[in-house]
Amino acid sequence: MGIFVTNSPLLMRKICFLLFLFISVSASAQQVVTGSNYVPPTKAQLEAKRKEIQDAINETEQQLNEIKKNKNATMSQLRALQYKLAQRQTLIGNINEEIGSIDNTIVSSSKEIMTLKQKLELLKIRYAQSLRYAYQTRSSYDMLAFLFSSQDFNDAVRRMKYLKKFREYRKQQVDQIHQTQNQIEHKIGDLNKEKQEKDQLLMNQKQQTVALQGDVQQTNNVIQSLKGKEAELAKEIEKNRIVANRINKAIGAIIEREMAAALKKAEEEEKKRLAAANKPTAPVNPKETHPAGNGKPDPTLPYVAPKPKPARADAPPLMMTPTEVALAANFEGNHGKLYWPVAQGSISDHFGTHPHPLAPSVMVDQAGIDIRTSPSAAVRAVFEGTVSSVFSTGGSDLIVIIQHGNYFTVYNGLASVSVKNGQHVDTRQTIGIVANNDEGEPTVNFQIWKSAGKGAKVKLNPETWIGKAH
Repeated sequence: MGIFVTNSPLLMRKICFLLFLFISVSASAQQVVTGSNYVPPTKAQLEAKRKEIQDAINETEQQLNEIKKNKNATMSQLRALQYKLAQRQTLIGNINEEIGSIDNTIVSSSKEIMTLKQKLELLKIRYAQSLRYAYQTRSSYDMLAFLFSSQDFNDAVRRMKYLKKFREYRKQQVDQIHQTQNQIEHKIGDLNKEKQEKDQLLMNQKQQTVALQGDVQQTNNVIQSLKGKEAELAKEIEKNRIVANRINKAIGAIIEREMAAALKKAEEEEKKRLAAANKPTAPVNPKETHPAGNGKPDPTLPYVAPKPKPARADAPPLMMTPTEVALAANFEGNHGKLYWPVAQGSISDHFGTHPHPLAPSVMVDQAGIDIRTSPSAAVRAVFEGTVSSVFSTGGSDLIVIIQHGNYFTVYNGLASVSVKNGQHVDTRQTIGIVANNDEGEPTVNFQIWKSAGKGAKVKLNPETWIGKAH
């Protein structure tokens, strides 16, 4: 193999530039292939998501119809409208994503149909060539001459097999033509179906856009109706803040009490375990215990039990029994999959600190989420555990706290309770009946707390813990 040598500087610069361009393009392509981990949702997933969002909108509309029975506009109505508005926007975005997916499918199907048509034309050309050859050699005399011109018997057998395979080849050509035609017809049918689905989605998109405009107008009307009630709303916000602080302090005290009890129980079990491990036992191998002498233990020397191994510096603090640790791990393993505390409902107020809908300068701090549900709805435990406390902060509503290891779920706003302190409850077991809030709406406040040890407590966002299914 020769080596290319040139003395032209211009040619060398061109070669170096092409090599650099090739390496850069290759590296970029490799980065695109390996660096992108995004997997687009399937068509079935998009359809399921669209149905889920539509069900949430329908449920909110039913709640709004009940709220509208009260002629005066309320904050519950405003929150429900805002939730419905957000869901409608999400639905339109999901429909757009479905349309994009169908467009990709239409393009892909069109390319496949084009490829199949080209394949069909090639098969027809080859089959026509076979037919012309067969027509030219149709005489039986030519066939016999072809066979009798063989050099020997084996050559004649080979020629007979060739003629047989040629006939089979022509039959296969016909079968391939029919199969390709069927594939084209099937693909065209799928393509037409995809186009019909796209047309339906486009129509649904227009309907949702019109409905979104109506939701925006309705929300603005409610906001205008509530604009003259700033003073009343400020008093209500301050009252709710005082009540929430009182409830949070009570919840914190209960969590500290339960974790102190759990720590005491765990320490007692650990002492029992160490006592059992340090119990004196006869040495198994006397030579190892008393290596000097004749190998027998010296009765004059006292038996010294082996010292327990010191705890690792990185070992977690002793807080719970093994059973409670397993329960907490199981609870944590269901992050994002917990059941809702009610069978039907929608989130009317979100977790955390956020501005008030009517007064952006006023911040509202929510320790959990408010879930509006149907009147007299059953409130359920979202996970198995033990009832830590059933109490009230002075109002008519009751609060239930359920412990799941070092996790605690709080159910605030119950008219009646069907469980008691220390009782074990199963997942989705009814613990009480929802009460109406100050605006007369059936609403339960749901919270999730975690004890981090040494008095540290963390409020978690329930929206990230509950699943899609109620």
